[in-house]
Amino acid sequence: MPPTSPLRLAPATAFPPRQRTVPDMLRRQADKFGDRLLFDCGGARWSFREMRDIASRTAGLLGAAGMVRGDRLGIFCANRPELMRLFLGCAWAGIVSVPINAAARGLQLQHMLGNSGARILAIDAALMAALDAIDLAALPLERIWVIGGPADSATRALATLAVEALPQATRDVPPAEVGPGDLLTILYTSGTTGLSKGVCCPHAQYFWWGAYTGWQLGVREGDILHTPLPLFHTNALNCFFQALLHGATQVVETRFSASGFWPALVRSGATVTYLLGAMVPMLLSRPPSQAERSHRVRVALAPGVPANYQAEFSARTGVTLLDGFGSTESNLVIASFEHDRKPGWMGRRVPGFDARVVDGDDNEVADGEPGELIVRADEPFAMATAYFSMPDKTVEAWRNLWLHTGDRVVRDADGYFRFVDRMKDAIRRRGENISSYEVEQVLIRHPAVALAAVFPVSSDLAEDEVMAAIALKDGMRAAEEDLVRFCEGKMSYFAVPRFVELMPALPCTENGKVQKFKLRERGRTDATWDREAAGIVLKR
Repeated sequence: MPPTSPLRLAPATAFPPRQRTVPDMLRRQADKFGDRLLFDCGGARWSFREMRDIASRTAGLLGAAGMVRGDRLGIFCANRPELMRLFLGCAWAGIVSVPINAAARGLQLQHMLGNSGARILAIDAALMAALDAIDLAALPLERIWVIGGPADSATRALATLAVEALPQATRDVPPAEVGPGDLLTILYTSGTTGLSKGVCCPHAQYFWWGAYTGWQLGVREGDILHTPLPLFHTNALNCFFQALLHGATQVVETRFSASGFWPALVRSGATVTYLLGAMVPMLLSRPPSQAERSHRVRVALAPGVPANYQAEFSARTGVTLLDGFGSTESNLVIASFEHDRKPGWMGRRVPGFDARVVDGDDNEVADGEPGELIVRADEPFAMATAYFSMPDKTVEAWRNLWLHTGDRVVRDADGYFRFVDRMKDAIRRRGENISSYEVEQVLIRHPAVALAAVFPVSSDLAEDEVMAAIALKDGMRAAEEDLVRFCEGKMSYFAVPRFVELMPALPCTENGKVQKFKLRERGRTDATWDREAAGIVLKR
């Protein structure tokens, strides 16, 4: 196990337990780093001091709109500075932010807004059309704030709601009296056997995300942390807190681009970057370029990169790839370090956390035997506390006082953990978690579909592709392309199945439950239709 490091302990020393909150982090670091650049996104360049003041004024805006401590603000937005402005303003005011995946559509979007109970929705003008496919009257929304566009960009569905352009914030307010365990944000993950769950993330969880991940990556003052990942996900939010705690700068790209990745790193002067497993094969598939060696990046947090790509990537680019395990519900529980790596393995347990591999009754299994990974933290509020308004799912996930990750792993005798597969019924495609349940709920609404089962099949990019096995109603006909087109606009574009196979019947148990393991084992066949091979391009 890597030794305890002063880099890890420095934030904990500077912030006594009661001050491990976002307002305290913003105030202390503004005093310490002042005009040093903290955040660079979409033309906005905000210093540590400006970031504190923006949070204070945005909190004043929220209060003027009638929001009070504990209220929820939905933020449906791509990588824009307004997302971070609203996120931090909520934190300053004790209001709970609800960042929503910009690709969410249909049933998924309806559920997130309804479950969170958001009173106001701040929405990117470019995403307004997504509201046409949901029932706004069934939601507790009172007002819509339009980001990056006029209020008249509202669609016909908004006739009953107050709609205005996102107001400017002008009045500073003092921070709310929030504690480390108070709810900071609700982040929705993929539903695995049902609807998406809202993970309740307390203030101190993001303090520890910044402290532990900064320690793993060796983040130091003056570093430039460059991320192409979305700010509505844990990874990029974690990156912000690494910068905040260590006196570094976060640079946020609009989106990941394989062709533009290295030139963007050169322009920003990045020293640390962030990738997902599927991105590395995509980058290696491109011809070598001068930009791959013209950058200053020394390390990348890149969980899930297959072992056979790691050495090639580092040799070609000079960047060290570090793996690890940390879910939206947890923190950096398992990590690899530059001096302590084992290709194909996530790493070893990080001091400050406990991790076990267990059987179905939570009994620890022997090294080398696969089982479910369960984790817990030593520090209070270093991990999420619940699923919002889902007490049954909370009890299930945190039973026996351990967080059950749903991931099947193996631990070796030296304490290294290796990911095996997912125990839950979820699919991971190019960094996005997809609920097979939610995709199935859309498919079975098609008038010709009797039964649908959605499951992962292997791809060329080290992660999953989405496949749907479909049984049609007696006497009904439907082409595969028609079924895929039916999904468009009703779910995130990345969740639309790539592979479809029409079957006379799906394998089921005696009580009618589809036996997905048989479909996964069967995989693709000669009868499987491939959307990409058919040249079908999806709308985004």
